[in-house]
Amino acid sequence: MKLLAVIPSRNTIRSEWTKLRSVRSTWILVASAVFSGVALSVLGMSDLLGVPASQVPPGWDPTAGSLKGFLFAQLVIGMLGAFSVTPEYASGLIGSSLAVVPARSRLLVAKTLVVAAIAFVTSLLTTVISFTVVQVSVKGAGLPAAGLGQPGVFGALVGATLYLTFVALIGVAVGVLTRSSTGSLAVLVGALLLVPALAPGLPGAVGDAFGRYWPITAGQAAYTVVPVEGAVSPGSGLVILLVAAVVVTVVGHAAFRARDV
Repeated sequence: MKLLAVIPSRNTIRSEWTKLRSVRSTWILVASAVFSGVALSVLGMSDLLGVPASQVPPGWDPTAGSLKGFLFAQLVIGMLGAFSVTPEYASGLIGSSLAVVPARSRLLVAKTLVVAAIAFVTSLLTTVISFTVVQVSVKGAGLPAAGLGQPGVFGALVGATLYLTFVALIGVAVGVLTRSSTGSLAVLVGALLLVPALAPGLPGAVGDAFGRYWPITAGQAAYTVVPVEGAVSPGSGLVILLVAAVVVTVVGHAAFRARDV
């Protein structure tokens, strides 16, 4: 019975879909995620395109290398998740939404499902286009390129798509917790960019733990084919990120149910 209490109706899901698709910022964020992911991936590989094949660094991973643009695309798709919530608080429309759907759990689950669907398609486009464009460029430069038939490549692309989708779900929870677009951006910048960049520099076991097990850092292993020393396995990294997304979602759900509008 408790499970049925959180399952949204088809009308609730349709309503949330209508809200998101009718807001211009949704499609701006979708386009920005795809464009930035592809453009920055190409830019990130440009320094290797003029290098002879004999001088390619050992352990070079053309699959992971083709997804360097995720560094920024993840922030955009995280904000896509947050923007499914925060504008309603800014405008006061959250009160109207709760008047129509008083069951808060159902409303939040409906929002999350709609964001998950949009984020999955956006993530898939970003992954496939980035991979294809970069591999064509790499192959044209005479460098070793990755192909779908090679071991681990297809799984890495699936992992990459799920990685960005999970980040979007974290964005929804962050939006619920902060109830502010600016606050969500600050939290996501810290979690997605600052902690992975700075925390591993902490001394001793603390730095090692952040460098290996911070959910974002661990999740990035999901789209690697060549093993990285000191990193978790692709499957473990994706599971760590999924667990983090579930935990943050549960916390956001509890806050959404307990707080006033």
